[in-house]
This record gives sequence, structure tokens and C-alpha cells, in this order.
Amino acid sequence: MFYLVKTPWWMQRLYPSCTWNLQGPGKKVYLSFDDGPHPQITPFVLDLLKQYGAKASFFCIGKNVKAYPEIYKRIIDEGHAVGNHTQHHLNGWKNNNEDYLKDVEEAAGYISSRLFRPPYGKIKRQQIAALEKKPLAYKIIMWTVLSGDFDTNISKEKCLSNVLEKTTNGSIIVFHDSEKAFERMGYALPVVLKKLTENGYVFEKISEVTS
Repeated sequence: MFYLVKTPWWMQRLYPSCTWNLQGPGKKVYLSFDDGPHPQITPFVLDLLKQYGAKASFFCIGKNVKAYPEIYKRIIDEGHAVGNHTQHHLNGWKNNNEDYLKDVEEAAGYISSRLFRPPYGKIKRQQIAALEKKPLAYKIIMWTVLSGDFDTNISKEKCLSNVLEKTTNGSIIVFHDSEKAFERMGYALPVVLKKLTENGYVFEKISEVTS
């Protein structure tokens, strides 16, 4: 499985209207979690975040919000951001624009947010244009650091080092609150929270407001 842990500048140029990092004053990083909510794993994440007073952003799959509305409500009640991650985790490259946008719209019936992250990061330019245009006006969030927790071929230690070695001020970090990722995410997240906190970083959620 090939992927880039640190998003290179040329990839960001391919989708310039999308948000890849949030650099600004102070030492801030932005944890994000894709594919939830999950009845056991998402509460594990929320409990850890609470220990550190950390905020994060959860890009939820609509069908999972439908299945676990109480977990979704807890995410919001505890002050985190939520975002649309489609209803059925669709790959934009493999689906026509009409079907893709309908799936996003279906998810919007369960997820009240103008933040959007395309599953796999795979989305067509026409799909981006449609999502960013009013009345939808989505803010499309990509990432700076991909933890690799979804990759069953890497160790949990490698997942941790991916994050600690590549994170800088303004980084948007991707983890997954899913069963596939849990062995690696569950090991890496507590250490990431501890180490980055010791290094003076603050964990913030992503705002829906477009700068």
C-alpha cells in the first residue's frame, strides 16, 4: 500500500481550494478522526481527549451516525467538531458526480456541518466545485500528516513515529476511529497526546468558518 505520510507541496497544488494545514500563531495542531462513530472506539478516543483537554474533529460516515446517534451527540456535547465523510464512504474517483453528491447530501441529513473530507482523499475537481459552491458551501478538509493507522502492514510503533516525526505547527493529523485502525491508533494516540502536550502544543478543532 503506497501513501505519503507528509503531504507534499505539489499535492496541495492539485487541490488549492482545499484546506491542507492551519498554520497560525502559537503551537497548535489539529487531530482528526475518520470513519466513525464507533460504539467502543469513539468513546475510547473521547475519553483520552478529555484527559488532555484536547479538542478534535470527527469526519463521520452518515450510516454510522444513523446507527450510533448517541455517540455522535457525545462528540458534539464535548465540544468537538464534526464533518461529513459521505453516507457510505464513497471513493469520488470511482463514482460519478451525481451519485457522489447524492451520497454527501444523504449524509447531511445526519451530520450538521459544513466541513467535508473525501474518503481516501479521492475526489474529482468537478465534485470539489459542486461542494464548495453555494448553497452547499462546504469547507473541504484534507490533511498534513497521515498516521497510517489504517495500514495493517505497519507496526503500531511506525504509526506513532509517522505522527511525531512529521507534525509541526498547524498540522492536520489523520487517525481513524475504526476497528481496522484501532491496534495502531489505540497505541499511538495516547503517546501523541502526551508528547505533543509536553512540547507545548495545543489541540484544537477545525472551524467551519472559512478564513
